[in-house]
Amino acid sequence: QQSGRRYNLFLKRRLRIDKRYQSKDSIFFRDGVRRIDFVLSYVDDLNKEWEKKLERRKEFESNLQKAGLELETEDKKESEDGKIYFVKIHAPWEVLITYAEVLNIKVPIKENDIPSMVENPLDCMLTPFRLPDKVMHPDPDYFTAPFSKEKQELYLINDESTFFSPSMRNRIVNYILTRCPYGTEEGKKKFGIKRLLNNGTYSAAYPLHDCQYWKKASDPNCDNERYTLYMEWARFLRFYKEQPLDLIRKYYGEKIGIYFAWLGFYTEMLFLAAVVGVICFLYGLFTMDENMSSKEICDPAIGGEIIMCPLCDRECEYWRLNTTCESSEYSHLFDNVATLFFAIFMGIWVTLSLEFWKRRQARLKYEWDLVDFEEEQQQLQLRPEYEAKCTQKKKNPVTQEMEPYLPLTSQAVRFCISGTTVLFWVSLIIASMIAVIVYRLAVYAAFASLMENTQTLQPISGLLTPQLATSVTASCLNFVIIMILNFIYERIAIWITDMEIPRTHMEYENRLTMKMFLFQFVNYYSSCFYVAFFKGKFVGYPGAYTYMFNRWRNEECDPAGCLIELTTQLTIVMAGKQIWGNIQEAIVPWICNWWGRRKARNNPENLYSRWEQDHDLQTFGALGLFYEYLEMVIQFGFITLFVASFPLAPLLALMNNILEIRVDSWKLTTQYRRPVAAKAHSIGVWQEILNGMAILSVVTNAFIVAFTSDMIPRLVYYYAYSENEDSPMSGYINNSLSVFQISDFPDRNKPKMNPEDFVICRYRDYRYPPDHEKKYLHTMQFWHILAAKLAFIIIMEHVVFIVKFFVAWMIPDVPADVKAKIKREKYLTQKILHEYELEKLKERLCQGDKRATEKEFIATEGKMELSRAM
Repeated sequence: QQSGRRYNLFLKRRLRIDKRYQSKDSIFFRDGVRRIDFVLSYVDDLNKEWEKKLERRKEFESNLQKAGLELETEDKKESEDGKIYFVKIHAPWEVLITYAEVLNIKVPIKENDIPSMVENPLDCMLTPFRLPDKVMHPDPDYFTAPFSKEKQELYLINDESTFFSPSMRNRIVNYILTRCPYGTEEGKKKFGIKRLLNNGTYSAAYPLHDCQYWKKASDPNCDNERYTLYMEWARFLRFYKEQPLDLIRKYYGEKIGIYFAWLGFYTEMLFLAAVVGVICFLYGLFTMDENMSSKEICDPAIGGEIIMCPLCDRECEYWRLNTTCESSEYSHLFDNVATLFFAIFMGIWVTLSLEFWKRRQARLKYEWDLVDFEEEQQQLQLRPEYEAKCTQKKKNPVTQEMEPYLPLTSQAVRFCISGTTVLFWVSLIIASMIAVIVYRLAVYAAFASLMENTQTLQPISGLLTPQLATSVTASCLNFVIIMILNFIYERIAIWITDMEIPRTHMEYENRLTMKMFLFQFVNYYSSCFYVAFFKGKFVGYPGAYTYMFNRWRNEECDPAGCLIELTTQLTIVMAGKQIWGNIQEAIVPWICNWWGRRKARNNPENLYSRWEQDHDLQTFGALGLFYEYLEMVIQFGFITLFVASFPLAPLLALMNNILEIRVDSWKLTTQYRRPVAAKAHSIGVWQEILNGMAILSVVTNAFIVAFTSDMIPRLVYYYAYSENEDSPMSGYINNSLSVFQISDFPDRNKPKMNPEDFVICRYRDYRYPPDHEKKYLHTMQFWHILAAKLAFIIIMEHVVFIVKFFVAWMIPDVPADVKAKIKREKYLTQKILHEYELEKLKERLCQGDKRATEKEFIATEGKMELSRAM
């Protein structure tokens, strides 16, 4: 008995050694030859639907094999947890060439002979920022043509196993998986891996990464592109290096490649805006001591003698203007002449950014063989969900085939429900903003009373005014509400869009994009719009204040202006969103992966298979890029719509984007399964949204400079009302404050205490004094300033729009050299194809093929001559 136990122990050890010797960290079948192009996983759970799922899997896998795919199953005993089956899929050459023709995939026919661009003499200065040429250009540049099975000898096929890149292979396999049937249920034909994932038949479907990200694979046949991407791109220490866009495109596909190309380009353009913004900020910093307004406010003989009217009813006391000395000095950092220049500059910068991006996009379309790419090939195919839910059919006028369709009445009902839901949520945002405004009004009196009556707060009372304390706490509260509403609405928007049953993938993405953008636009920007355009504009005057809901008195701007409060609001919301976004993007998936792999970390590497390693990673869903674009477009709004109030916004955005590129690349390379490669020749509907925001930004910045900053009142005083030629701005503060007689206070507004027996108090407005016949009515100066503000808005908008449209007209969307290359490639491709056809025709004539007539030969030669002439 004891010898039997020893023998069993020996067998177990022997098996373990053999198992370790055969490393599973491979991307090939057990034969080491056939590449794994896709992996399906499932758990064999014995519940009520077990038999039904088993039948679906058998039917589905049988149909995959009928389609030409080769399968290899790993038993659950071989998996790390002993529960998961893995089905490995390989697409043989015959399948690849069949579907390459269906998908119109372009492949090499001749090496590119067009000379590269002339070297820039300044390139030597950019050497520290460059990556090795092998990383930047992993493949030679070729002329390409759509693949055709009948013309295989035309293409540069050196090795059938490597002719199609892994991203092309997984795209082809995914195309088959999404259309493969698995049986008939309830009288309907069922098909597609998406449905099988939704109903739990399979737990996951994904292509494999080619190796571990932190070290190269031991297999010499592995390209190790994931390792290269991690070492050269995904590490933060490489933040100053250019991005290997060709390698990104080769590994992840054009859709992800175009996103990183846009993000990198946008970040480069932000550098110029950040530099100009810092210069404008430094101008405000260096001219703080020369600012006459803050000098007068801080002067004990001027600001110290001006008694201001109470900030709230009954509880608040009279206060001296010089208590706001520090806040008035700091407001000059952002409210100065440079603000006007920066607002105009940013209007032009936005146009330059969008126009230069069009040129960059056109170059990428040529380099990535997307010139003739039709979005319809991929995006306009019917969604499986649409086909499943639409039971009625009608004839397609183009294909003359019966297709499912959604009746008009059903569409109308669904759109009504969708529109009502969106309207309800937008109303909820506005209601939450009103709640924050009510909070502002309710605590404003409390802060004012607290800061005036609490001795411990006296040292900071100059810096932390009641207005600023209210603004900071309200901004933080608003940010929390924004995040909560955003979290809930994301799920609501997806549910609404699913309910509408969009016909195609493009329709689905566009509808979801518009819903999410509309919601987030209102959610993130409503509070900034309130501070910029409503706060302090409808206050009334002492004795006749305006009230919200006839209860809360509308809040006033700081004597130094509302711009500093808009800056505070913008900084808190923008910085808070960026910090929270990076935590969500980087830390959350890392924690999830760490928790999921905690058991497998102790296993030997050669037992922890490549498909299991990838299975334990997070899924980069179909909407993964959607959220990335949305995040950046919202940021784009912050740095364009309200940039006149905060010149440092582009610098914050630049610092965030340098981190964002590396965080996105790190999580995609290390924390997520490899996404299925997809084609895209542009950033899609986001381009139109950016154009719309660029136009709106000119209007918002013109209104901010005119109505939120003190720029126009100062200029009107400087040129029309100043009486001191030596110091034109002296006396401005006294001029901008009106006089109110305290005895005119009604009981509702009158303070409980007036220990110093003040007779008059001052308030921010342009109204006649109490002894004037037009008592407390607006003065002529008020109307002059209003006219100047409106004139400024009209002039600034027209000037910036004229420059914008002139710049857009001057800069062609497609660079001249790219146009020439496209024409040259088309010509050479046609020439090669025609010569090939002619050679084939000659062969047929020599072999005595009766179908190859002399007329056909002449026609082919004529087509070649015509091609040369063109």
